[in-house]
Amino acid sequence: MGFGVFIHRSDSIYDDSPAEQYQFPGQYLGRVQACVGDWIVYYEPRKVAATRGYFAVAKVERVIPDPKAPGMYLALIEQGSYLDFINPVPFSGPDGVIERGVLNEEGRISGRAQAAVRPISAADFNRIVSIGIDEHEPELPRLDEPGVTHAVDGFADEAQAPFMFEQERDRVTQLSSRIVRNRLFRRLVLHAYDKRCAITGLKLINGGGRAEVDAAHWMFDRGLIGLSDDLDILISRQVNDPGSIQGLLNKTGKAIVPGRVFERPHPQFLRWHRENCFKQ
Repeated sequence: MGFGVFIHRSDSIYDDSPAEQYQFPGQYLGRVQACVGDWIVYYEPRKVAATRGYFAVAKVERVIPDPKAPGMYLALIEQGSYLDFINPVPFSGPDGVIERGVLNEEGRISGRAQAAVRPISAADFNRIVSIGIDEHEPELPRLDEPGVTHAVDGFADEAQAPFMFEQERDRVTQLSSRIVRNRLFRRLVLHAYDKRCAITGLKLINGGGRAEVDAAHWMFDRGLIGLSDDLDILISRQVNDPGSIQGLLNKTGKAIVPGRVFERPHPQFLRWHRENCFKQ
């Protein structure tokens, strides 16, 4: 087993879904198989407009031949292991390239940097992850945590220097922690939505509008409102006072979502909510 880097781009011709599978040709089979049971970092090439750089980690569960494409293979991602970075990590930083393994003996970037799949050292993996999950911005307090957010597993909310794990600390343990993952996911969503509620349109600065936002989330969780595939806000016919709910919604009648497609709610999950939670 070993860490790896998988190159992915949103306009790829390959049948990729980073949280589920990674499609690749047979020439990379050995390299991908070496990552089975271990973690990989997803990287978006610099030539991609508005590149995210190193943008996520995931754990490779197994590799199978692609049943739909002869000569192609699928690296299947362990369910629940995929984690977006809260900070995209650039290929190069103030001290040079982040992934030192792409340098040759002369300290120059080698052809290895162009490989769609490549092994990565533990030191490079840890460096990328440390930057990617650095919580350097304060998080908005929750209703049950007025005025304060408690640190969990060494993640502090106050401003701090770039986050560094202790030398002997196991990064994999951090990546596998449900508490830490939930915390990072919340930060990622807040950043993607610019701290604005998708339903009410209210921006949560210093707690402003939090009661209305909490009400909107409460109603969504209980199926009183839902979203169509086109992001229209749906109001259940079982609601006693639809006029009051309508008054909470932003004027567009649609959920306000991030501009980048990959940050928006996936239609598959919206459909699941309508079929399993939304009260028709």
